[in-house]
Amino acid sequence: MATRALLLPPLLLLLSVCAASAASSAGEGFPRDGRVIELDDSNFEAALSAIDHLFVDFYAPWCGHCKRLAPELDEAAPVLAGLSEPIIVAKVNADKYRKLGSKYGVDGFPTLMLFIHGVPIEYTGSRKADLLVRNLKKFVAPDVSVLESDSAIKSFVENAGTSFPMFIGFGVNESLIANYGGKYKKRAWFAVAKDFSEDTMVTYDFDKTPALVSVNPKYKEQSVFYGPFEGSFLEEFIRQSLLPLTVPINTDTLKMLDDDDRKVVLAILEDDSDENALQLVKVLRSAANANRDLVFGYVGAKQWDEFVETFDIAKSSQLPKLLVWDRNEEYEVVEGSERLEEGDQASQISQFLEGYRAGRTTKKKVSGPSFIGFLNSLVSMNSLYILIFVIALLVVTLYFAGQDDTPQVRRAHEE
Repeated sequence: MATRALLLPPLLLLLSVCAASAASSAGEGFPRDGRVIELDDSNFEAALSAIDHLFVDFYAPWCGHCKRLAPELDEAAPVLAGLSEPIIVAKVNADKYRKLGSKYGVDGFPTLMLFIHGVPIEYTGSRKADLLVRNLKKFVAPDVSVLESDSAIKSFVENAGTSFPMFIGFGVNESLIANYGGKYKKRAWFAVAKDFSEDTMVTYDFDKTPALVSVNPKYKEQSVFYGPFEGSFLEEFIRQSLLPLTVPINTDTLKMLDDDDRKVVLAILEDDSDENALQLVKVLRSAANANRDLVFGYVGAKQWDEFVETFDIAKSSQLPKLLVWDRNEEYEVVEGSERLEEGDQASQISQFLEGYRAGRTTKKKVSGPSFIGFLNSLVSMNSLYILIFVIALLVVTLYFAGQDDTPQVRRAHEE
């Protein structure tokens, strides 16, 4: 018995080593060279155990959207696999392996999920390859990166790219922004710099610490927050800096406004790409910097006439015009300052803001369903398509029913 007892620990050790070796072999069985791997109910759990970041496309072979998505995933997969935190792309035929799809709540195709250490997060962002890579990089990044040198700061900024704003705390305690790093992770990059040179201070235009620098590379904007870091001041600065000072209004930026409760000073232009418009946007940027409690946006009638028309703007309207929009169904015009004339537009914008704050406004309703109202409508686009399909099917059915009845009536009459 004693000899047998002495043999048990080595035996258990051998079994554990074999088990670990088997698990390792299973992990090594999944290619990590950028190919999209096919999974099923026999190897899905093993893939979750072996791969830290697994992006899964639950698809159906007959689904048109799935077929269009496939080449985008093929293009994105090698880029994602080459990241410093690799993401492996896989797909599961959830029409065939329904039990597996049901386990993760798949009720439509395609359903995309990112598994981070086995924990699923549904992905609802863009399915274009470049945007897919951009968005997934954010998912796997740490909430707050810790930077120990100038070179680390440079690498962080380069790797972050230009798609999202970034916040770098210089001499800021990591714990102060950790919560916001998690809360706004999908919308911005966060980091704290522990060690940096005076050259870096010059680059980011701050002269004392602690300082939180906001950089929006897409719009070439930068600002500094020196505090106070207590209460709501810090989060207010972060939320306001998520958007550029002047927001080009389009379908993407309107969605970004959903999380912002500020009203929008909206400049409606003839063409937001011409030289006069670009000059006006510069003036608006200065006004926005001094009025952070408002969002400043601009839109061209040429670029998005359907949206502009909801503010009673016709083709004969004299532009540019200014109004204050609540981001939903109401807007206000300032008496005597509706239209911007040629000349000193900075003074005209100042008069507009003064009139707005003094309450010299007229409230109006949008003349049609605004884009935000449309997004918030209970009837989704999918529901609309289904309704159209049902009506069309009913019409076709009635038509062929009529076709079937006609010959029968003729035959009866002939007999």
